Amino acid sequence: MLTRLAHVIVRHRRAVIGAWLVLTLFGVFAAGQVSTRWYQSLSIPGKPAYEASQRTLNGLGVGARPPSVVAFHTSGDATKSDPIRQAMRRAAATMPGARTSSYFSTGNLMYVSRDRHTTFAEVYPPGAARLDVLSGAKEMRAAAASGLAGGITVNVTGRDALGEASMHGSGGGSSVLLEAVIGGVGALVILLFVFGTLPAVMVPLAVAIAAILNTFTLVWALTYITDVSIIVQFLIALVGLGVAIDYALLMIFRFRDELREGADVEVALTETMTHAGRSVIVSGSTVALGLLSMVALPLPLLRSVGIGGMLIPAVSVLAAITLLPALLAVLGERINSVRLMPKRLVDHGHPEDGAWGRWARFVLRRPVAVAAIGLVMVAVLAGLATQLNPSEAQLSNFPGTGTAIAGRQMLADAQISPGVMKPLNVLVEHGGDAEQVAAKLRTVPGVVGASAPPTWRRGDNSLVEAFPAIDGSAPGIQAIIDRTNGALQGTDGTLTGIAAVDRDFVHALFGSAPYVLALVLLLTLILLTRAFRSVVLAIKAVVLNVLSLAAAFGIVVFVFQQGHGSSLWNIEATQSITAYIPVMIFAFLYGLSMDYEVFMLSRMREAYDETGSTDKAIELGLARTGQARDQRRPDPHVRVPGALHEPRLRDQAPRDRHRRRHHLRRHGHPRPARAGADATARRRQLVDAQLDEDRSASPPRARAAGRGRERIAHESLGTRPRTTRSENRARPGCSQVFP
Repeated sequence: MLTRLAHVIVRHRRAVIGAWLVLTLFGVFAAGQVSTRWYQSLSIPGKPAYEASQRTLNGLGVGARPPSVVAFHTSGDATKSDPIRQAMRRAAATMPGARTSSYFSTGNLMYVSRDRHTTFAEVYPPGAARLDVLSGAKEMRAAAASGLAGGITVNVTGRDALGEASMHGSGGGSSVLLEAVIGGVGALVILLFVFGTLPAVMVPLAVAIAAILNTFTLVWALTYITDVSIIVQFLIALVGLGVAIDYALLMIFRFRDELREGADVEVALTETMTHAGRSVIVSGSTVALGLLSMVALPLPLLRSVGIGGMLIPAVSVLAAITLLPALLAVLGERINSVRLMPKRLVDHGHPEDGAWGRWARFVLRRPVAVAAIGLVMVAVLAGLATQLNPSEAQLSNFPGTGTAIAGRQMLADAQISPGVMKPLNVLVEHGGDAEQVAAKLRTVPGVVGASAPPTWRRGDNSLVEAFPAIDGSAPGIQAIIDRTNGALQGTDGTLTGIAAVDRDFVHALFGSAPYVLALVLLLTLILLTRAFRSVVLAIKAVVLNVLSLAAAFGIVVFVFQQGHGSSLWNIEATQSITAYIPVMIFAFLYGLSMDYEVFMLSRMREAYDETGSTDKAIELGLARTGQARDQRRPDPHVRVPGALHEPRLRDQAPRDRHRRRHHLRRHGHPRPARAGADATARRRQLVDAQLDEDRSASPPRARAAGRGRERIAHESLGTRPRTTRSENRARPGCSQVFP
C-alpha cells in the first residue's frame, strides 16, 4: 500500500504540494477563528463541592471563583477606622455584582488581627471561572488607595492575584506564537547540525508548519461537536512541532541513505515510504493511543485534551507520508545541496563505526557493570518520584512581586491564617438556618472562624463563610474538610469553596488514573506481543517503560518540585506539581518511550536474523537506534539487501550520477530485486518465528527435528537458515555485519 502511495505521490507531486499549500493557508484562518472557541472551565461533574459551587453561582451569582482579599494595616484600631470602611466600599465597587464580607458587614472579629492593626475584606467576584479572566487586583487596590488617609496601607491579594503575580502580571503566560517561535528556532539549530544543508533543514520545518496549521483546522471543526480545552493550543504548537519534525527526520534520513547507496530518486522514495513510512504510522498510532487513553478520566478538561491531542500525531503522520514525499520527489538529490555546515559536523551514515558503536561494544564487554549502574540511577530517580506532590502549590510558595505578594506578607505578619485566601464556604439550602450552620463550623478543629453575612441570602439559599487554620493546599486540609463535612451531617448545608473543589479535582483525577494506566498497559502488551510474537519481550518492554517513567517523574520532582536547577528555566520551585501534569506526562511519554523500545528490539531482531549473532545484533541495534535517538525517530523495519545494497555492488557503484544510471542498467534495477528480497525475507521471518517456538518448548530430539524442518523450509524458499551463536563462532567470516 505504501509502495503504491509512493508511486502516486511521485507522479502527482506538484498537485499534492498544491493541495497542502491551500489547506495550510486555510489553517492560518482557522487558527484565528478557534481562538474564541476554547473551553476554559475546570468543571468536575458529579463531585459534591463542585456541584454546590454551581448551585451557589446560580442562586447567588458568586461562588465559582476564589475571592480577592483586600488587606489594610494601620497603627490604630482598624475596627474603628471609617477611612478603611470607605476604602472597602470603593474596592468592591470596581467589581459590580460581587459579594463582600468584612468586620464592618458582619461584626465578626475573625476578619481582624489580634492586635486590631490589620483587617481585611473578602470580595467574591461574580460569574463562572475561566482561565482567561483576571482578578482585577490592581484596579481594586487603586480604588481602595484613592483618597485613603496617611498611615494606612492597603494591598490586594488572593489566589488569582498571586497566580498573576507569579507570571509577572499576565493572565496567561507567554503566547502560543512566542512558544512556537522559540521551539522553531531551537529545532532549526538542531537541524543545521544534523543535516547541514539548506533544503534538508527547511523541509522538516515546512512539514511541521503544515501539520500544526491543519491540526488547528480540525480542532476548530471539533469545537462545534464537543468542548476542547484551551490547553490543546499549546500542545498543538509544541508537541506538533516536535512530532512532525521527528517524523520528517526519520523519512529524510532514510531517503538520504538510499541516495547515498546509489538508488535513483523514485526508488529511494519508494524504499523510504515502504520502511520508514511504516515506522511513522506505528509511532503516530502509539502516541495517539496514549493521548486517547485520557478519555477514561471523568474530567472534561483532560478528556478534551485527549481527543484534541490525538489529532496532533494523526495530522503529523499524514503530512509525513504525503506532503514530505512530494517535497522530496521535487528536490531529489538537491536535498544535499547548499551546504551550511562543515562535513565533519553532519551525519555520514554507518553509526556502528561512531560513538554509539563504541558505546555498544563497551556495554557488551561489561554488561553487568553497566546494568548495575543503570539500575542504581533508575532506582534513585524512582525513589524521588515517590515524593511527587500532585496538587496546587501553597500560596506562600507563589513567587513574584507587586500588591498580591505584599498583601500576602501583610496577612502573614499579622498572624492571619492563609486560609482566608481559600475559604471553606457552605451553601445552606431549603431555607435552612445559616447562623446555626456557622455555629457548628466554629466548633470544628482546624477552623478559626465562621460567619453568615446577612447580605448573603437570596430566596431559600444563603452562604456561610469559614476560614481554615492552614492553607487550602496544605497537606492537612483534607482532614479539616472531612471534619467539616461530618459537622454538616443533618443540616441543609453542603461544603463548597475553592479548597474543597480543589480536593474534588485531585480525587477525580487520581481516582481514575489507575484505569488510564491499565488501558495503556493493555494496549502496550497487545501491540508488543503482536510485533515480537513473544509475551516475554512484551512484559519486559512494559516493565522497562514503567521504570523509565518513574525515573522521568523523579527528575520532575528533583528539578521542578524541589527546585534543583529550576532557575535555568526561570521557574521557581513551589514544592508541588500541578495535579493534571503527571497524568499528561504519562499519556505523552509512555507512547514515545514504547516506540523506542520497539525500535531498538526490532533493530536487534533484524541484525540477529541476518548474522545469527546475539552480540552483533545488540551492537548494531544499539548503535543505530542510539544515533536515531540523538537525531531522529529510528526505523524499526527490516532493511533487506538487494541490487546496489549488496556490499560488493555498493562499493563498485560509481558515484557520478550519469555513470550510476548506466551501472544500474547493466547490473539490474534495484526495485524488482528489492521487492523479491522483501517477500522472501517476510516468509523467512514467519518460518523462523514458528520454529523459535518449537525450539523453546521441545526436548533435544524434537529440537533437532525442528532444525531439520527449518533447513528444508529455507531450501524451498531459497534462503539461508538462521544460525546459532555457537555455529557462528565456527563459521569463517561470521563477523561481517549486515549494512
